[in-house]
Amino acid sequence: MEHVTSLDELPLRDDLRGLTPYGAPQAPLPVALNVNENTHPVPDEVASDILDDIALALRDVNRYPDREFTALREGFAEYLGHDLRAEQIWAGNGSNEVLQHIMQAFAGPGRSAFGFAPTYSMYPLITQGTGARWIAGARNDDYTIDPDDAARQVLAADPDVVLLCSPNNPTGTPLALDVIDAVYEAARGVVIVDEAYQEFAPHDAPSALSLLDGRPRLAVSRTMSKAFAFAGARVGYLAADPAFIDALRLVRLPYHLSALTQAAAVAALRNSSTMLRMVDEIVEQRERISATLEALGYTPHESWSNFVLFGGVDDPRDVWQKLYDRGVLVRDVGIAHHLRVTAGTEAETTAFLEALASIGSPS
Repeated sequence: MEHVTSLDELPLRDDLRGLTPYGAPQAPLPVALNVNENTHPVPDEVASDILDDIALALRDVNRYPDREFTALREGFAEYLGHDLRAEQIWAGNGSNEVLQHIMQAFAGPGRSAFGFAPTYSMYPLITQGTGARWIAGARNDDYTIDPDDAARQVLAADPDVVLLCSPNNPTGTPLALDVIDAVYEAARGVVIVDEAYQEFAPHDAPSALSLLDGRPRLAVSRTMSKAFAFAGARVGYLAADPAFIDALRLVRLPYHLSALTQAAAVAALRNSSTMLRMVDEIVEQRERISATLEALGYTPHESWSNFVLFGGVDDPRDVWQKLYDRGVLVRDVGIAHHLRVTAGTEAETTAFLEALASIGSPS
């Protein structure tokens, strides 16, 4: 039997050679605050309700699931509000699969996707994985985006897909609706607003969902991984014009959402008020992190997400390692003199801040 010893020996697509797969360090440390998970467990009463629904779904697991995941789409429409209807909703195995469906339908070979860097690292990977070309735009020094400049950059790039992360990952930066509107007017292709962290924004912060009416090339994606503490269940979704949803049907795999996933997500949505109680606790810890980081001499950036990006780190690799040695895992996102930390439970936050303080303030 012939053995392949390296990837170079396989007939891989030329445009994938040299790429690095997505990855965040996974280590069995007591305090893991590096991948923006919701570190709070699902409340016991909700977990019991979800298990009941999964048990019912198991009785028919010999049959294919509802291909149109009707009950789930109805649940998402009700949760999102804004007079949305089930036919305006799409879902997938995590928001990354939803984004991949978008790229398969609207990008692909000979086409391009555009985003303002630094932003979510999966955007270029999904783009390149579908054979399209990734174009990185520029942000202001404080990671904000101005409407006029954004429109100018989009006009110059002329992409088939624009990806706007709101609030932005990895910086936590808010994105004003006038920027989204300006980008939409400048864009020829589709515009995706990724609101994975929207639930952590101020309660009165408007959502891009309010812009959907009359904008058939606009889509707003969300996830259950963050606010709903459902990262392991892998459920992402979006809202858009029904015609946009029809385009995604062309590329999805048959029965792509299992019956068990659908049952779990429907039950979680039914308990949304309970599930979202932890969001306020996380926001409280996020603000505590920012205040303490500033007191320690670091520079936390404004964040509307469940994490804080902070600058003033002389040697990010060294600080990362010292925190690791103290049992705390944070993220080096590749921005010079910066690290990122997820806002966890009160105890996890305390552990991180005490570990950082023990290292000493930046010079």
